[in-house]
Amino acid sequence: MSDPAHSHTSGYEQHAHEDEHASEEAHHHDHPADGHSHSHAAITPFSDPALSTSAGIRAVKISLLVLFITALFQLGVALSSRSVALLADTIHNFADALTAIPLWLAFSLSRRLRNSRYTYGYGRAEDLAGAAIVALIFFSALEVYSQSIQKIVQPVRVTDLGWVIAAACIGFLGNELAAILRLRTGRRIHSAALVADGRHSQVDGFTSLGVLVGVLGVRLGFPLADPLIGFAIGTTILIVAWNSGRELWYRLMDATDPQVTRLIEATAAAIPGVLSVADIRIRWLGHWQHCELHVTVPAQLPTSESHQIAETVRHALFHALPTLQEATVHVDPLENPPGSAHTLTAHHTQAT
Repeated sequence: MSDPAHSHTSGYEQHAHEDEHASEEAHHHDHPADGHSHSHAAITPFSDPALSTSAGIRAVKISLLVLFITALFQLGVALSSRSVALLADTIHNFADALTAIPLWLAFSLSRRLRNSRYTYGYGRAEDLAGAAIVALIFFSALEVYSQSIQKIVQPVRVTDLGWVIAAACIGFLGNELAAILRLRTGRRIHSAALVADGRHSQVDGFTSLGVLVGVLGVRLGFPLADPLIGFAIGTTILIVAWNSGRELWYRLMDATDPQVTRLIEATAAAIPGVLSVADIRIRWLGHWQHCELHVTVPAQLPTSESHQIAETVRHALFHALPTLQEATVHVDPLENPPGSAHTLTAHHTQAT
């Protein structure tokens, strides 16, 4: 009989998720004799990676078009009116539109299947795209600062104030539309990069309204209000870059919410036959999660029963975490004395 201490279960190939219904209560489970398939109805409408990727690309395309049209209109008004505040907002909106390009490429790349070189697939490309977005936001802030400082040192009279007001309102509406689309889709498919981009667009909407404050200052005889508002917009952009960069740092460093770790532990511990749970590790790859954990079972169990307990743990985890794409469960026997089953490999793993 095989030693149950070394029974491993892994591989998402054994666990196919299909969305067939629209309510969370409608879970149909099919356990054929030659396989293990689950239909997890409506845990999320984007449980299928192909659907989530298509939704992400669609959101990126539409928001790109909305923001590009908005920025083009603002650019024309900014050049004719010589408003540095509006120019700052225009630069920001162009940068925001351009962030859609690395996201688009990342979502497209994530469709590729994993292989012998990229054994975890291409989901991390989405996080790298997020890093590119943060860099683009940061450099757009530097350009806004540069333009604002120039206009403070060498003031220029702002004209066409009515058109500047109209462009500011258009900027607000365009950014709000893009933000709503990106945030809703990003949250549904659990894409940190898309949510970060949506928050960026949301803040941009309010910075567009800030242009109106500059126009009001100019009307009241304070021409420096325009470049000062531009400077304030640059500061807002830097804050967005910081917050987005912090979230992406968590992703790239495989940080996760401690509540998720506790949920995994509680879910696995509730399975009959599981005596304890240890060494939980979980990471994001794009907008999907992978996890590893150890469960302790009675030492006298045959391998087949140990394996069934591990599969039951995986099954429960897939239900508990809609974003979980793959789970690896290592089965350990109850050790007497403790640590005896891992004596052979202890000197390799004690540092981790």
